[in-house]
Amino acid sequence: MASRGNAIARATFESKVPPFYYRPSASDCQLLREQWIRAKYERQEFAHPERQEPYSAGYREGFLWKRGRDNGQFLSRKFVLTEREGALKYFNRSDAKEPKAVMKIEHLNATFQPAKIGHPHGLQVTYLKDNSTRNVFVYHEDGKEMVDWFNALRAARFHYLQVAFPGASDADLVPKLSRNYLQEGYMEKTGPKTEGFRKRWFTMDDRRLMYFKDPLPPCAAPPVPPQDAFARGEVFIGSRESGYTVLDGLPPSTQGHHWPHGITIVTPERRFLLACETELEQRAWMEALRKVVDRPMLPQEYAVEAHFKHKP
Repeated sequence: MASRGNAIARATFESKVPPFYYRPSASDCQLLREQWIRAKYERQEFAHPERQEPYSAGYREGFLWKRGRDNGQFLSRKFVLTEREGALKYFNRSDAKEPKAVMKIEHLNATFQPAKIGHPHGLQVTYLKDNSTRNVFVYHEDGKEMVDWFNALRAARFHYLQVAFPGASDADLVPKLSRNYLQEGYMEKTGPKTEGFRKRWFTMDDRRLMYFKDPLPPCAAPPVPPQDAFARGEVFIGSRESGYTVLDGLPPSTQGHHWPHGITIVTPERRFLLACETELEQRAWMEALRKVVDRPMLPQEYAVEAHFKHKP
């Protein structure tokens, strides 16, 4: 610090950070922060431009522990990421010729969720299948290996977006590579044809508000129960100009909810009634929802909205 100072040290040890590489903040999980420090100072990955790191190769394969869809048990599965095919695949057997799932890079997101998955290196991968959200929960015992997978996914997304948006700058593309969820937690919900409220785990992923029913907990249950592989339902949250509003409270005639702090989401088709256990949770959800509603919709989001309108 005395001989270099922050500016000179940063110019040396961060001189060649790839634009897609995730730079963690103080709020990120310990794994991301630790591996960023080790990559900079211990391995000096960003000080040697002539050396290609494994997350930059455009192809990656290896074994990750993947949570089973129904029983919550983690099993070793082979994963293959290929930029040429624009996909992440996994195979139930190492010698299998056909993948169990193909996750298109175009719609893929990845975020570290150690508390939810019950492992400090736990990664949640989200993708779209038939325009519905699917989850894959994985981890690797080696922290560097898991962060390399995460940055390899971001690299594949980055190169896909460079082709899809040839005039966009790196600064425009980097925020689209992967994203943390805007808000997560329990709320009560009721369906359109029943007054009964049921407790569900909700996840706000950009304009998709998804809810899940808790599965049976695994043998070593993490602090937050791991959610289903498939979302039980999704609500598209559009903009105020398109007729979407978030209201504080529930209609006076509402019955059947156990939690007192209500939220009403108004869409052009119907109203969604939700309830939070505490006022603090309600305020956090209201803030997250209103930020999305106050943001104008992008042209491509209108196509997603149209799909939700035509869902049975």
